[in-house]
Amino acid sequence: MTIQDSRKASPVPMARADVEGRLLLVLLCFLWGLSWPALKIALYGLPPLSMRTLTAALGAVTLLALCLLGRRSLRISTVHAWMHIATASLFNIVGFSVLSAFAQIAAATSRVAILAYTMPIWTVLLAWLILRERPTRIQAIAIVLCALGLLILIYPLAVNGVPFGAFLGVGSGLSWGAGTIYVKWARVDADPMGVAAWQLVIAFFLIAAGLFAFDGGLDLGNATAGSFLAVGFAGIVGSGIAYGLWFQIVRRVPAATASLGILGIPVVGVVSTILIIGEQPTAADIIGFAFILTASACVLLDPQAAKKITS
Repeated sequence: MTIQDSRKASPVPMARADVEGRLLLVLLCFLWGLSWPALKIALYGLPPLSMRTLTAALGAVTLLALCLLGRRSLRISTVHAWMHIATASLFNIVGFSVLSAFAQIAAATSRVAILAYTMPIWTVLLAWLILRERPTRIQAIAIVLCALGLLILIYPLAVNGVPFGAFLGVGSGLSWGAGTIYVKWARVDADPMGVAAWQLVIAFFLIAAGLFAFDGGLDLGNATAGSFLAVGFAGIVGSGIAYGLWFQIVRRVPAATASLGILGIPVVGVVSTILIIGEQPTAADIIGFAFILTASACVLLDPQAAKKITS
């Protein structure tokens, strides 16, 4: 086949890959979104560290299996690279997982889901501070909108004291954003899906260490069948399979499209939490959600920001 022939033939498989990627993106939104009420159900019978140790273990085993089945490289060539992966795991998975779990105990799951997805805003701010990537005008507007949304969400809660759960929810988004920037800064020379798998493995050992240090071991005394089913879904589907899907998506669709798909996750999370658990957001929650989602949309509509999220 000549170069001209290959160019003529290429739009069809490219278009098919784009359609497949978008369908996978819709599926991913539902899987990650449904993970939020699943985690809340798991927490009814399991303490946060026990729950997160189990989900990290299941997620790590699932993603390692997907890497092997997909013949993705798990090779990490240097000790320096391993140090970067461990640090990224601390922010991306350990910090995010633990903070969001404790946040769900102290605050409504729908509220935590939205606060965690302030991640694109933190990514822009940290890129400005650490990578010296100055925010664009759209990104600056997004930062203001996010600040207003956080104020609307947190102020009614602060009237009765420090809204600890809300701050933990924001902290989970900040940790995720820090991990995103760290990975971009570190530039680990390895298969991204393999790097994600090793981050889950390292996260399991770190969370398990915290479990034994603070709780003395797994606490399954109050666990029910529903708790174990929820942990299984959150670990196997919400962590392992969802991460595997994510890396398939970013190979098939433009970065901006993949990034905008992130916005569907908190929406599914909030709606499914209302339907499954019965939580009802307040008027302040709904207004705050709208500001934060608009802020995230502004960031992710900017092609430069989209590259920061998906790279």
